[in-house]
Amino acid sequence: MTFLDLPEGLAERIIQCNSTYTVRFGVRLRGRMYSFIGWRSVHSEHCEPVKGGIRYAPEADAEEVEALAALMTLKCSLVDVPFGGSKGALKIDPREWTPQELERITRRFTQELNKRGLIGPGVNVPAPDIGTGEREMAWMVDEFRRANPTDVVNARACVTGKPLSKGGIAGRTEATGRGVQFSVQSFLRDSRTEGLKGRRDLKDASVIVQGFGNVGYHAAKFLSEGDGARVTVVAERDGCISNPGGLAIEALKQHQIRTGSILGFEGGKSHANDMAGIEQPCDVLIPAAMENAIHSGNAERIKAHLVVEAANGPITFEADKILRSRGVTILPDLYVNSGGVVVSYFEWVKNLTHIPFGLMERRRRERRNQTIAAALERMTGKEFPADIRDEFLEGGAEIDLVRSGLEDVMRSTWGRIADLIEEQPDLGDYRTAAYVASIRQVADAYEAIGI
Repeated sequence: MTFLDLPEGLAERIIQCNSTYTVRFGVRLRGRMYSFIGWRSVHSEHCEPVKGGIRYAPEADAEEVEALAALMTLKCSLVDVPFGGSKGALKIDPREWTPQELERITRRFTQELNKRGLIGPGVNVPAPDIGTGEREMAWMVDEFRRANPTDVVNARACVTGKPLSKGGIAGRTEATGRGVQFSVQSFLRDSRTEGLKGRRDLKDASVIVQGFGNVGYHAAKFLSEGDGARVTVVAERDGCISNPGGLAIEALKQHQIRTGSILGFEGGKSHANDMAGIEQPCDVLIPAAMENAIHSGNAERIKAHLVVEAANGPITFEADKILRSRGVTILPDLYVNSGGVVVSYFEWVKNLTHIPFGLMERRRRERRNQTIAAALERMTGKEFPADIRDEFLEGGAEIDLVRSGLEDVMRSTWGRIADLIEEQPDLGDYRTAAYVASIRQVADAYEAIGI
């Protein structure tokens, strides 16, 4: 069944990656020369610059990078962020190298990207992904500035996900996990959905999280602390840890930082080398690890009512059919994990405007709120409640504005998806609706520029 009426040939144009560059370079380390291979794929330039993370992973390859670049195009389109899609990878296991060695490797990789026009504020803007983070982005922006001394004014916008001291933005580290929270909230609060077995909130709902990196940790933290959910299982590559009463997420994270593993945490039961943690009964399952975590071999054993795709492509095509045939609701990755690119957009805008969010209006808002509080006290003859006074009077820090903007994007994007399902019930599921909404916007952009 076809849900899109595209001009002849346009579908083929949208499917294909515009270009994929393979770079091979050497770095002298440990008294010898080591060779590395990396990729940067540009899927679509219907909107520029293009945007997408760079991952460091030993199993990375060109095909994976192209697929993730295409996903970035659709993700940016869905949340109406003005970027085309791109993705990059370096075939490397970062755990095998010291920080000093990783810095040299990253700087050489940046040089190769720069020579080919694959990094820059107006052309291609990388970000962190699996195996990379703020540290690597700081190295990349510094190397870009060295290579482009005449472009120092906007150079910080060449990557996002940087430390605050290097032009980053408050809330970027938590952005994807926060977006997961907002996506679940949007789904549950929409009266057009069935919610979670008829419920409209997560209070005391059981949640299983697969993957306890940046995304999984923040999603678990926000859903438990902010929405009252019980995170009963956290699964990682070396096993899982469980507690039916709910795991203390922050304490578990500190344990992982100290020991390098979630196993052995005193606040739960450890199951070493147990990969079946995601198959335990729960209300919500959040796969936040690698691709293809749920496949035809384990889909029948998934006992969740709602699956929230925090990772890219965690459910295979076959598994998706199996889950939906069993009545499991799936919130697609295209929507759920878009929080990272939304806040990356905010950071990019901040770097180009050279003005921190809230700088021009924070004090004006504080004075306005003080006036409102004083008026309420005069009208009622009572003092403003002390427990909320400070929060009410505060003018809004950068992180408050970032979270507000992210929530607005996630809520409005959910509205587009739900509206489309309501208009075209034959779409059948949220993944299809998200793809249709996204591809329509890409197609409109191509037609607008005469392609």
